[in-house]
Amino acid sequence: GVPTISIFLKPPGVIPPGGSTTICCICQRSFGSFVLYKGSRRLHTLEQSGSRAEFFISNATYKDRGTYNCHYLEGGTVLARSNELEVSVEELRLPRPNLSVLPGHEVTAGADVMFRCTIPHPSTVCYLYLEGQIRAQLLSREQGDYNLSHVQEGDSGRYSCQCYTIKASREWSTVSKTLDIVVR
Repeated sequence: GVPTISIFLKPPGVIPPGGSTTICCICQRSFGSFVLYKGSRRLHTLEQSGSRAEFFISNATYKDRGTYNCHYLEGGTVLARSNELEVSVEELRLPRPNLSVLPGHEVTAGADVMFRCTIPHPSTVCYLYLEGQIRAQLLSREQGDYNLSHVQEGDSGRYSCQCYTIKASREWSTVSKTLDIVVR
């Protein structure tokens, strides 16, 4: 079959000026090469280890903002393109939110889980991230809850949240500490 590529940020979220992040691309195949594009501009071929390729952004500036995607090539032929990844660089002015999960970090497949992202700031919206990809948008009045019902093994992984104000000019928080969830 045709390979698919996933693209995500590690750690996820909005990057502050001067901050750093890594753009990761993963493909099920590992003998080709990955090329990173920003918009329609080819940036470069990525260093890769196995089926994973990474591009490091350090000392981020507003120039690093934009839409990125990865192409996977074998013998010069593009076999797959990833979705687009929006990279945002903004000052992070809000306090760090706190992410908690009920009933706990280890859950049985089929169970229901509730994520709660709490931030001491009125009228914010929070994103729940899983492994660097946006999993849900939480509307919060001081706290946003997200119920995940009938969890499966694919829901395992590293979760975090990040919030922004509902205003004309968005103000962002830093990213919460991560929670590792294991579905058994």
